[in-house]
Amino acid sequence: GGRRSTMYREEGDEYSILVRLREQDRLALSQIGDVPLSLPGGRTTPATAVVNLVRQEGPTQIDRRDQERIVVVSGTLADRDLGSVMSDLDKELKDVNLPPGYEFHYGGEYEEQQEAFQQMTFAAILALILVYMVMAAQFESWRDPFIVLFSVPLAAIGVTLALLLTKTTFNMQAFLGVIILVGIVVNNAIVLVDYANQLRRDHGYSPYDAVVTAGARRLRPILMTTLTTVLGLLPMALGIGEGGELQAPLARVVIGGLTSSTLITLVVIPAVYLLFEERTWRREQARALEVSPQPAGD
Repeated sequence: GGRRSTMYREEGDEYSILVRLREQDRLALSQIGDVPLSLPGGRTTPATAVVNLVRQEGPTQIDRRDQERIVVVSGTLADRDLGSVMSDLDKELKDVNLPPGYEFHYGGEYEEQQEAFQQMTFAAILALILVYMVMAAQFESWRDPFIVLFSVPLAAIGVTLALLLTKTTFNMQAFLGVIILVGIVVNNAIVLVDYANQLRRDHGYSPYDAVVTAGARRLRPILMTTLTTVLGLLPMALGIGEGGELQAPLARVVIGGLTSSTLITLVVIPAVYLLFEERTWRREQARALEVSPQPAGD
């Protein structure tokens, strides 16, 4: 230990020169007070003339950030996700009364997670746009993809319930599950809408008859597809295996969102389909009657 007073350079290498009192001169606090301090004119005075020496505990190091003192408290996660740990930490710190001028600030992985959430939000929006573009090309219509996308917000109901029932926090893994849901939950609605359009195109069904028939004939495939996906994700949702609890939020979000979206889709999507298609179909029927040839009179 000691204080660096200067640097010694030799052949391109630098060495710090540390200065401190001899061991026999720093055995007692009173000896520190006898250290001579230089004054103008070549005079000296003992340190006790300008300072008060008190023996007490103090920090060995003072860290600063943005010209403010900080104290860093760090920890390591063990078999728990970051979101649940931060939730418990918030509850504990709410009861801590800090003196004026003091505040808590979360950094480390939590700060990185918040930045990642912003990026994931952009990814979710981009996923919605890409899904819409693919469906618009498939259906050759702007309305049908919009009808299908109604199933996406329906998944939010199941996501919320799944997180609440399992007491799972909305963390990065859960956010990844939401992005995955954007591409999964639309599948059932695509099957329903596509088959309804096929019945109208090939067999001349009205929108009402087409959507009712599509719902009846595609009910079993839709339910079977959802069931197999849910069962496949169930072990992951239960957090089985080493580190399984860290991946469980993703599976729980997908299971909850897919289940609610499937059940509600069978009711809401047909209603939205009729809302968009019935009026257009009636106008087309009326226009067809107006232009149909009239029978010749006698």
